[in-house]
Amino acid sequence: MQKYKSAPIKVPRFEEKYGFYTTSERSELMKKIKSGNTKSEIILRKVLWGLGIRYRKNYKKLPGTPDIVIPKYKLIIFVDGEFWHGFEWEKKKKCIKSNRDFWIPKIERNIQRDAETNNALREMGWTVLRFWDQQIKKELGNCVNIILREIDKDFLM
Repeated sequence: MQKYKSAPIKVPRFEEKYGFYTTSERSELMKKIKSGNTKSEIILRKVLWGLGIRYRKNYKKLPGTPDIVIPKYKLIIFVDGEFWHGFEWEKKKKCIKSNRDFWIPKIERNIQRDAETNNALREMGWTVLRFWDQQIKKELGNCVNIILREIDKDFLM
């Protein structure tokens, strides 16, 4: 059983019998959202591969199933979607208009789980980097430089 520093946030089931409702159009849109191999992940992986950096993707043997794992340098990279992982959460949660009783605990639990995953991986000796989806799309060079600095730091030791 996993140890929590604080009690896990309870997320209610998203079902009509619990008072949550969504339109069929919204439901179809939500079904199209991918959890892995997003455009940002693919862009970042292509650049890393082009630089000769070999990695594993969506590595299930580690907590949190990291998006990119570079075993040689014990480096883990997550590419987080802004909505699902709570980018500027305190400001954004005020904008949620429907099904607030579901979405707010859902996103806050994701944020809590991300912190727990980071701690578990660091305790295992891994370096963890997290980039926002838009950060990779808008500042790819900066993100790659951060990764290269981590690799170089490990190489110099």
